[in-house]
Amino acid sequence: MSRTVTVGLDGSRESRAAAEWAAVEAELRAVPLKLVQVWEPLPKSMANAPLLGAETHRHWTERIPREAAEELRLRHPALDVSVEQVSGSNPAQSLSGVAAEAELLVLGSRGMSGLGGFLFGSVGLAVVARAERPVVLVRAQEATADERADNTAGGSAAATVLGPVVLGLDTGTPSEALIEFAFTTAVRRGTAVRVVHGWNPQPYYVYALSADPGFHDTLAQYESTALTEMLHPWREKFPGLEITAESRYGSPAAQLVEASREASLVVVGRRIRRHGPGAHIGHVTHAVLHHCTAPVAVVPHG
Repeated sequence: MSRTVTVGLDGSRESRAAAEWAAVEAELRAVPLKLVQVWEPLPKSMANAPLLGAETHRHWTERIPREAAEELRLRHPALDVSVEQVSGSNPAQSLSGVAAEAELLVLGSRGMSGLGGFLFGSVGLAVVARAERPVVLVRAQEATADERADNTAGGSAAATVLGPVVLGLDTGTPSEALIEFAFTTAVRRGTAVRVVHGWNPQPYYVYALSADPGFHDTLAQYESTALTEMLHPWREKFPGLEITAESRYGSPAAQLVEASREASLVVVGRRIRRHGPGAHIGHVTHAVLHHCTAPVAVVPHG
């Protein structure tokens, strides 16, 4: 793995927003930024067409990352920006391979009309499901809502973050990689961490809940205590970091979506499955990807 922040480009407004977000992140991490475009070869039937032939196709695919790099160098003169083109008929597989060589992969995503969330395509979902490095999804309107920076003064690493890093945490299957990512990101950005733990009782508790209304309070206390104990060593490890934690009954996905409205970044996990039928994205992460109004980081863990 090389120490780079990598962004996937396709020329869309969303991918340009992702590139700007990635540039700020690269500055904060003090690492180079790499712009990657997956170039899909034209079918033979179109390769020799006068206006849509291979040469025209190559011209436009080379122009997109070159112009994006030039714009980013103007706004971030201290940042090392490089360009790479990858040829392949499977963009998701190509981007997953690129992600394996980076600290972080950043992709753009369209907002869902009327819902204020992500309209996440099959390529993006496939990359998130396959990648074994963190992947961040950025919407076009989030490029400047997340951070305000004086780009005209030359350099935007000293940005003012508007909201906390929201961490979705499952006390039943905690991941140190997930917590570490969220906490170090918050420290790097000079903001707080808001830990959100949503829980629902197991089906076999339904009878106990109906027979004893006080049992709900017992479960709530148990979940709250588990969250407090889990975060205790992390509070000691990050003594200067402002950390708030909430454990609430109800859908974890719904609570994270609600919390995203005031967040600069939402961090969720994805369990790596090397056995079984195909790649997998958990239902909470899937819902967050589609409906959160802030950039979302998906951190894979074993």
